[in-house]
Parts: sequence; C-alpha cells; structure tokens
Amino acid sequence: MKLPDDRLPERLYSAASVREMDRASIQDHNLPGYLLMTRAAEACVQALYQHWPQPARAAIICGGGNNGGDGYVLARLLIERGVAVEALWLLPPERLKGDAAMALRDAVAADVPVRPFSTERLARCDLIVDALLGTGLERPVEGEFLSAIRAINAARAAGAGVLAIDLPSGLAADTGCVLGEAAVIADATVSFIGLKAGLVTGAGPAHAGTLHFADLGAPAAVIAAAPVKALRYSAADRGALLGPRARTAHKGDFGHVLVIGGDAGMGGAVKLCSEAALRSGAGLVSCATHPGHASHLLSGRPEIMFRSVGSAEALASMLGRASVLAVGPGLGRSEWGRGLWKAALATALPLVLDADGLNLLADAPSRRDHWVLTPHPAEAARLLGCSTAEVQSNRFASAEALAERFGGVAVLKGAGSVIASARPEDGVPVVIAAGNPGMASGGMGDVLTGIIAALLAQGLTAFDAARLGAWLHAKAADLAVQAGGERGLIAGDLFIPLRRLVNP
Repeated sequence: MKLPDDRLPERLYSAASVREMDRASIQDHNLPGYLLMTRAAEACVQALYQHWPQPARAAIICGGGNNGGDGYVLARLLIERGVAVEALWLLPPERLKGDAAMALRDAVAADVPVRPFSTERLARCDLIVDALLGTGLERPVEGEFLSAIRAINAARAAGAGVLAIDLPSGLAADTGCVLGEAAVIADATVSFIGLKAGLVTGAGPAHAGTLHFADLGAPAAVIAAAPVKALRYSAADRGALLGPRARTAHKGDFGHVLVIGGDAGMGGAVKLCSEAALRSGAGLVSCATHPGHASHLLSGRPEIMFRSVGSAEALASMLGRASVLAVGPGLGRSEWGRGLWKAALATALPLVLDADGLNLLADAPSRRDHWVLTPHPAEAARLLGCSTAEVQSNRFASAEALAERFGGVAVLKGAGSVIASARPEDGVPVVIAAGNPGMASGGMGDVLTGIIAALLAQGLTAFDAARLGAWLHAKAADLAVQAGGERGLIAGDLFIPLRRLVNP
C-alpha cells in the first residue's frame, strides 16, 4: 500500500536533530518517555494492519534502547489483539534500562513470550518486526546483529512480511547508505517525530519500503526549533510555477531552447532532449547536431529546428537566437564535441549541462552562477575527483559539494535525486519524492535535461527549474508505469504524461 506524498512531512532531519526533539519533548515539555514509546508502538499497529490485515504469527526482533523498547510495547499490543507473537532479543533483558526495561516488564506481564533470538523461529512467522538498531547506528553492523539482519532478509525472501520500526536496521539515518554488509529490507517503515533524511535517498527507498510517519504528539515548538537537513519535494508549488498562460501569448513568450550534442551515431539523445523541451512548454526548440544525421532527425520531429553543425564557428548564429542552452546529450568528447562545448560555455546564456558536457567540465573545471548540472553518480565522482561509492555514501554532501565547487545548481540523479544550490537563499537541498526503477534505461537523462531547459526558458529560476523539472521527470515515469509496468519503460514513454503534468 503506497501512501500519497501529502501524507508524509516535507521536512527531513538528521538523527541528531530527532534525538534532540525527543529529548526536548521529554525534559522541556514534560512528555513521559514511556508515553512516546507507547504512541510509537500504536502507530506501528496502525501501519501494520494496513499492510497485513490478518497477521497470524509475528516475531519482533528487539535490540536495546528505545528501538527495542518500541518493539516490546508493540508485542504487548499485538498479543492483546490476539496475534500469536513472540519477542526475540539480541540484548539480554537484564541489560535494558529506563523506558525500555519498563516496556519489557509490561510485555512479560501481558504474557508475551520473550526468548533469545534464533533464526529457526523466523521460519514459523508470516510477519517480522525489526526493532533492532534504530537511528543511533553510526558504524558498520557486525556479529550477531549482522546475522540477525541477514536472517530477517532471508525470511522476507521466503515470503514473510517485514515492518521496520523507525529505520531499517543497518541503514544510515542521515545518508541512506548501508552501514556494512547488509541492512534490513522492509516492506514498510514507520518513522517517528521527524522523518529521517536517509529514508528517501540512496539505498533508503529500497530498504524502507512504504513509508509511514507519526509525530507522536511532539510539541510544535520542539519541531519548529529543530534544524532541517533537507526537504522532500512533491511539487506543491507546481500550480504557482506553471500558472495558466495569457490568451494573447505567443511562442516568443516562452523562450528558445538550443540543444547542442548528438555526435555521429548519437542523434537519438538530442532528439529526446529536444522533444522533452517542447513537451515541457518551451516556445521554440532548435538543435545543433552532427551533419551525419540532422536531416534524418528533422523528418522524425519537424517541430524541432534541427541544423547541421560541422564546427563551433557554424554554431554562432544559433547561439545568438537562443535564450537557454542544453549541452551534452550525445555530445561525445571528440574535437567536434569539445569545440561546441567551449563555444556554448563562452556565452553568458543560462544552460543545463549533462552527459559528456559534464565529463568535459571534469577535464576543465569552471564555475558559473546560472547553470544546472545533472550528473549521475559516476559523473559526479569524476567532477568531484572521488569514487562513485564515496558519492553514494552521502548524497546530500555530494550534491552540496558539486554546487559549491561549480556554482549554480546540482541535480545528483538516482533513487531520491538530490538537488542543491550554491545560493544560500535557495535553502537546504531537496529530495525528489517520485520515480521508479523503470527509469534505469537509456535516454532518461536526456529527457530530464530538456525538461529543465524548457522551464528555465519559461522564466523559472535555476533552482526552481531543477527541482520542478526533476519532479516532473520522475512523476511522468510513475504515470507511464501505471500503463504497463516498470520493465520495458523507455524515455519516450514519458512525453504524454509529461504534457499533462505541465498543465496543472
């Protein structure tokens, strides 16, 4: 069951911020910790029954601290509802303290079977609850906890459902990377007080499953005082950014996008980018491409002004008529491509840089205020001089580093694309709350470049064009998937839903 975006909060927090909110709620506003623990368990019950209306046998895997305490309270609530449940511990009960110890005592008093964890007991269950580690994890998981995570994942692969409390164990709350060799793969996760940033980017979406959220009644003043790490972007401002057009409008009112790229054998990239710009509302779209296929492309989409360009000198007149450049799709790194790239960057026009446009930038770094860079993780690694794994280990920091180093706005593509701006007034990074694995196919990045360029041409700021463009791209893919599934989705499938989305 997928919750709509508007059921989840926009603000994303670090684990440290959420711990501070928890502390302030208890110590400064006199909310008992055990009350918060009980509310957390009640929220888990609600989410659990949405996904598994008739659980027969459940195992709750409990660690220490509040996460384990939440698990013991949940076990008590489930057994009161007639579910055959047992609590399996990895931290001996005598080592629990405070509210977690109270939760264990109450569970025992309610006749919850409390036993040491064993892999064999999971085989009997149709539902497993991960209450192992929570948000406090900061180093790779090892030993018996790693074994338990692997056992949970194996049971899920065999057919059991998995609910994670607050955060799938083994996942980094701040970054969405897996700490060590494995993290729990959940069907659903219930996050408390503040939505953790790591749940919505990197490995987070794949491990968290469907997200649920409960603020546990934390005081509004506590939440307002907490620093925000990032924002989930679900295009609530789409209507304001893409308002109705004047009845007297003409094509000159909506900008002229010039797409530059498409070396020999790569004409499809510029065609996809150019059509995406048209479908996103640009008034005019031209395309400067290799002489070998310009005429062929024109026959496939006559609304685009394809022009054969043999050298950078031949590009000059086209640059003079454009208002926004989209540089890189299919560009290549030959002398031809390098010459066009240099000519484009010599202008003061706003531009979107992608594909080999980014690889050429990595070879000759420069900085400018009014451009949007759209790297996937490997391209981001080349730009930052690090490994792809390092980029993925902290996607927020990587996007911010790109914007700081090169200026403008960076769109770090991938699951939970992250957009960061070099301008302080644009605020914290945003994460795109849309998209699906079907987008892992050729040409998708070319379409994104065209969308963002068209929004720039229509007058949006670089940050607004990047975040709205990335959302439109991902949401169009989600709508296209509804018509036929993720496998086999191609970039051209996005054009019809895209046109609907840019007319809110």
